[in-house]
Amino acid sequence: MGAYFDELSRSMINLAKDPRTLFIGQAVSSPGTAMYGTLEGISLDKRLEFPVAEEFQMGASIGMSMTGLVPVSIYPRWNFLLLAMNQLVNHLDKIQLMTNNKPLGHVIVRTSIGSERPLHPQSQHVGDFTDAIRLMCRSVEVVRLEEPNQIFSAYSHALNRDDGVSSILVEYGDFYSEK
Repeated sequence: MGAYFDELSRSMINLAKDPRTLFIGQAVSSPGTAMYGTLEGISLDKRLEFPVAEEFQMGASIGMSMTGLVPVSIYPRWNFLLLAMNQLVNHLDKIQLMTNNKPLGHVIVRTSIGSERPLHPQSQHVGDFTDAIRLMCRSVEVVRLEEPNQIFSAYSHALNRDDGVSSILVEYGDFYSEK
């Protein structure tokens, strides 16, 4: 792979060192997406495989964050994260408003703009909804990871927040092998 992939892997290992983190989603315990490769070296007991139930996954992530965990909720593509919009926009983004700004924990959402090379998977897998989600969410930070040198600091910042703000970190699938 390349520096982009290596920085993602290094970031995931760094996140895994924190006893509060748990990696949840599809293809976190068994291969199935390119993101799986960035989890190598992370113990299987830090990973929780979820069924294809995106809204349930986001709701569970919110609940886990309220118990002191920092879930790293993995949605391999934006197009899949769209299925969790109710939980993301109406609950995760509004939780501080509903609790009078009392930080109850935070979630790290990891997603990607699907790769188009070497094989284009068609439009239902390559959406980039970053700007639209930024417009819909007032308290969730949304960060596009365009360069390898952004990755480690962005994930570290997302982990070490103490303000209750959740983060969506947007990767580029094509950059795993291109940068």
